[in-house]
Amino acid sequence: MEIAHYSFGRIVIDGQTYTSDVIIFPDYVNSLWWRKEGHLLQIADLKDIVAAKLSVLIIGTGFFGTMRVPEETIDYLKSNKIDIYIEYTQNAVKLYNEISSQKPTIAALHLTC
Repeated sequence: MEIAHYSFGRIVIDGQTYTSDVIIFPDYVNSLWWRKEGHLLQIADLKDIVAAKLSVLIIGTGFFGTMRVPEETIDYLKSNKIDIYIEYTQNAVKLYNEISSQKPTIAALHLTC
Protein backbone atom coordinates (compact mmCIF):
# COMPACT_ATOMS: atom_id res chain seq x y z
CA MET A 1 0.00 0.00 0.00
CA GLU A 2 1.19 3.48 -0.79
CA ILE A 3 -0.17 6.83 0.31
CA ALA A 4 -0.14 9.18 -2.67
CA HIS A 5 -1.66 12.23 -0.99
CA TYR A 6 -2.77 13.55 2.39
CA SER A 7 -4.47 16.83 3.23
CA PHE A 8 -6.81 17.83 6.04
CA GLY A 9 -9.66 15.29 6.03
CA ARG A 10 -8.56 13.50 2.84
CA ILE A 11 -6.11 10.73 2.01
CA VAL A 12 -5.41 8.76 -1.18
CA ILE A 13 -4.17 5.20 -0.70
CA ASP A 14 -3.44 3.03 -3.74
CA GLY A 15 -5.64 5.28 -5.89
CA GLN A 16 -8.63 5.19 -3.50
CA THR A 17 -9.72 8.39 -1.74
CA TYR A 18 -10.83 8.25 1.90
CA THR A 19 -12.39 11.05 3.95
CA SER A 20 -12.58 9.36 7.34
CA ASP A 21 -9.93 8.08 9.71
CA VAL A 22 -8.22 4.91 8.50
CA ILE A 23 -6.12 2.00 9.60
CA ILE A 24 -3.84 0.82 6.82
CA PHE A 25 -2.95 -2.86 7.05
CA PRO A 26 -0.50 -4.42 4.58
CA ASP A 27 -3.34 -5.90 2.50
CA TYR A 28 -6.38 -3.67 3.13
CA VAL A 29 -7.63 -0.36 4.49
CA ASN A 30 -10.14 -0.13 7.33
CA SER A 31 -11.98 3.10 6.59
CA LEU A 32 -14.57 2.51 9.31
CA TRP A 33 -12.14 3.12 12.18
CA TRP A 34 -13.73 5.00 15.00
CA ARG A 35 -12.33 5.44 18.47
CA LYS A 36 -14.22 5.08 21.73
CA GLU A 37 -13.39 8.74 22.41
CA GLY A 38 -12.64 10.67 19.23
CA HIS A 39 -9.42 12.43 20.20
CA LEU A 40 -8.07 9.85 22.64
CA LEU A 41 -6.46 6.64 21.41
CA GLN A 42 -7.25 3.90 23.92
CA ILE A 43 -6.29 0.24 24.20
CA ALA A 44 -9.82 -0.78 23.18
CA ASP A 45 -9.32 1.05 19.86
CA LEU A 46 -6.34 -1.14 18.91
CA LYS A 47 -7.61 -4.73 19.08
CA ASP A 48 -7.44 -5.35 15.31
CA ILE A 49 -3.98 -3.81 15.16
CA VAL A 50 -2.58 -5.98 17.95
CA ALA A 51 -4.29 -9.07 16.49
CA ALA A 52 -2.45 -8.50 13.19
CA LYS A 53 0.83 -9.30 15.03
CA LEU A 54 3.02 -6.89 13.08
CA SER A 55 5.95 -5.18 14.71
CA VAL A 56 5.52 -1.59 13.43
CA LEU A 57 2.66 0.85 14.06
CA ILE A 58 2.65 4.43 12.88
CA ILE A 59 0.06 6.66 14.52
CA GLY A 60 -1.01 9.89 12.86
CA THR A 61 -2.46 12.23 15.47
CA GLY A 62 -4.17 14.59 13.02
CA PHE A 63 -3.28 17.61 10.95
CA PHE A 64 -2.79 19.68 14.12
CA GLY A 65 -1.89 16.73 16.37
CA THR A 66 -5.12 16.84 18.36
CA MET A 67 -5.50 13.09 18.98
CA ARG A 68 -3.74 12.10 22.20
CA VAL A 69 -2.01 8.77 22.84
CA PRO A 70 -1.85 8.14 26.60
CA GLU A 71 1.15 6.47 28.20
CA GLU A 72 -0.91 3.38 29.10
CA THR A 73 -1.74 2.86 25.41
CA ILE A 74 1.92 3.20 24.47
CA ASP A 75 2.91 0.74 27.21
CA TYR A 76 0.28 -1.74 26.02
CA LEU A 77 1.58 -1.62 22.45
CA LYS A 78 5.18 -2.01 23.61
CA SER A 79 4.17 -5.00 25.77
CA ASN A 80 2.90 -6.58 22.55
CA LYS A 81 6.32 -6.02 20.95
CA ILE A 82 5.12 -3.29 18.62
CA ASP A 83 7.45 -0.43 17.67
CA ILE A 84 5.41 2.77 17.76
CA TYR A 85 5.90 6.03 15.92
CA ILE A 86 3.59 8.90 16.90
CA GLU A 87 3.56 11.89 14.54
CA TYR A 88 1.30 14.56 13.13
CA THR A 89 -0.49 12.82 10.28
CA GLN A 90 1.42 14.59 7.49
CA ASN A 91 4.70 13.30 9.00
CA ALA A 92 3.19 9.88 9.72
CA VAL A 93 2.29 9.55 6.02
CA LYS A 94 5.89 10.17 4.94
CA LEU A 95 7.20 7.75 7.55
CA TYR A 96 4.67 5.09 6.54
CA ASN A 97 5.70 5.29 2.89
CA GLU A 98 9.37 4.88 3.88
CA ILE A 99 9.00 2.05 6.40
CA SER A 100 6.24 0.06 4.69
CA SER A 101 8.39 -0.32 1.58
CA GLN A 102 10.91 -2.20 3.75
CA LYS A 103 8.72 -4.24 6.14
CA PRO A 104 5.05 -4.90 6.92
CA THR A 105 3.66 -1.85 8.69
CA ILE A 106 0.33 -0.66 10.03
CA ALA A 107 -0.72 3.00 10.10
CA ALA A 108 -3.60 4.35 12.20
CA LEU A 109 -4.30 7.83 10.88
CA HIS A 110 -6.57 10.56 12.22
CA LEU A 111 -7.25 12.72 9.15
CA THR A 112 -8.67 15.92 10.59
CA CYS A 113 -7.77 18.10 13.56
